[in-house]
Amino acid sequence: MRDCEISLNPNKLVRYLKKPACEFTKNDIIQFVEDNEIEMINFRYIAEDGKLKKLTFVITGKEHLDSILSSGERVDGSSLFSSVEAGSSDLYVVPRYKTTFVNPFSEHPSVDILCAFYTNEGKPLESAPEYILKKAQQSFKEKTGYNFRAMGELEYYLIMPREMGNLYPARDQAGYHESGPFSNFQDFKDDAMELIAMAGGKIKYAHSEVGNFTDDKYIYEQQEIEFLPVPAEDAVDQMVIAKWILRMLADEYGLLLSFAPKITVGKAGSGLHIHMMLEKDGRNMMIEDGKLSDDARKMIAGILDMSESLTAFGNTIPTSYLRLVPHQEAPTNICWGDRNRSVLVRVPLGWLGEANKMAALENPQDKNLKAVNEVKQTVELRSGDGSADLYHFVAGIIVAAQHGLEMENGLDLAEKLYMDVNIFDEEHKDKLEKLKGLPTSCYESADKLEAARAQFEANGVFPPGVIDRFVDHLKAYEDKDLSERLYGKEEEIAKLVDEFIHHM
Repeated sequence: MRDCEISLNPNKLVRYLKKPACEFTKNDIIQFVEDNEIEMINFRYIAEDGKLKKLTFVITGKEHLDSILSSGERVDGSSLFSSVEAGSSDLYVVPRYKTTFVNPFSEHPSVDILCAFYTNEGKPLESAPEYILKKAQQSFKEKTGYNFRAMGELEYYLIMPREMGNLYPARDQAGYHESGPFSNFQDFKDDAMELIAMAGGKIKYAHSEVGNFTDDKYIYEQQEIEFLPVPAEDAVDQMVIAKWILRMLADEYGLLLSFAPKITVGKAGSGLHIHMMLEKDGRNMMIEDGKLSDDARKMIAGILDMSESLTAFGNTIPTSYLRLVPHQEAPTNICWGDRNRSVLVRVPLGWLGEANKMAALENPQDKNLKAVNEVKQTVELRSGDGSADLYHFVAGIIVAAQHGLEMENGLDLAEKLYMDVNIFDEEHKDKLEKLKGLPTSCYESADKLEAARAQFEANGVFPPGVIDRFVDHLKAYEDKDLSERLYGKEEEIAKLVDEFIHHM
């Protein structure tokens, strides 16, 4: 990391220690704690339910701090994982130093660290979400030779009583990139970005989103924070912390914040799109001879081939399937295309060809501007939503990407499922009818996961018990044909939305 990147880095530990987070050591953290009068350490971890947990230590001395950071701590695993028996329930939680950040909300100076789970034998817990993702990454690298990089787009709604604002109401469902005063929560967005960056999040940008409406009581405004491509493990870590920060900040503002996939029928839902790219030797390998590479197309084919089962991790509550409907900028059918928002996997603009000279053309007075040679191409899976179980979802995407690179007919499948039209237009009805659709309920997603389980369990990535748990959990909702059963029943829909408004 260059000196200028360290001096401008918002993470206080990076600036103070003058090194990137990936190089943090135990002694670095001890030094920061001592020199900055930190009083508490918070261990953070994601357990079986996908929620961020917290274990707090009061630092009583250097020896005590050294012990915490060296050994971790033991926790009751049976309260965190259904697969852990109460008769032998202890697990270790062990800090991952690179994730350390200063807690921006604690009244007592504190640093927080994400942890990994280990068994009584000192081995990683096979069913721990962070270890499943790590195994997926390792398998992908070993089998394909590529590194898998990812980035997420967090969408959410902010909700407040009408009497608190609305002097400048935005147009219904037209909030995309709206600015103040027609956007009520610009300060919130800016504060959230700053805090997430201070916690290590690599943010690309943030903006108001399409969803913007009011009813008799409340103002609803949708925002999005998008991250930069980083190793998949880091991508999930920063989204987990970002979601926590957003909720904590909203509470301080007196706002209701929800990542729920659907707030009400007929209005834009909140997705959680995942961008991905293949990397080798520090280079983006998505482009070859000025176009999407064969391996990128194979990766897309694998994701499309396993997309039905991926909804089991990316769309985990009944209201997820109220979002996956036509004409709401959410995918419903299994296909892909360039810059096409009606498809499941989208290839966004990638600054290729003459596009790398735009700044020079627009600013002729700057004689030092040169063509941008950096390849920024990604592909985007658009099915996931705010209910996604993030570690499992991204691990599943990596498994699917590896499947695509190993498929014999990957390029043929990619060609067959390519769409260069809006599939929801009436004139393209014939093309739509030939495409398979995504599951329409948690129950159907569970069936698809069960059918594809061998692919997820291959190479020891997903333990069978984890697949069983997802299948049982999703089927327990008994939501077959839910959309049809709720059609036109606004009170019942509102009750369901309320039930799952803070699920993940």
